[in-house]
Amino acid sequence: MKFLVDAQLPKRLARSLAQFGHDAIHTLDLPDTNRTPDSEIARLASEQGRIVVTKDDDFLHSFMIHGRPEQLLLLSTGNINNNDLLALFDHYAGQLVEAFSECRFVEMTRESLLLHE
Repeated sequence: MKFLVDAQLPKRLARSLAQFGHDAIHTLDLPDTNRTPDSEIARLASEQGRIVVTKDDDFLHSFMIHGRPEQLLLLSTGNINNNDLLALFDHYAGQLVEAFSECRFVEMTRESLLLHE
């Protein structure tokens, strides 16, 4: 799977996803780094077949209204430290592949993965 990790999440998350064998980049890897507009992130993700990983509700609204980005992983964890966040991804790593084979929008909470149509 291919991921594009949004600015408010740690770059360590992209590295962790890569360790699971995924192709993952962070907004810091983009030419405009963390100043890359959401519309450009969605465009790049669509062009490159990447899932946008974010905590930003703006991506949810864009997904619901415009269908962009084409695939979305929304983190609904509230405030969470980076180590706990990485542990959460470690816990759900196998389930993420299956989840995105079934739908385009997945929400990750501290307790579960929620699959949305």
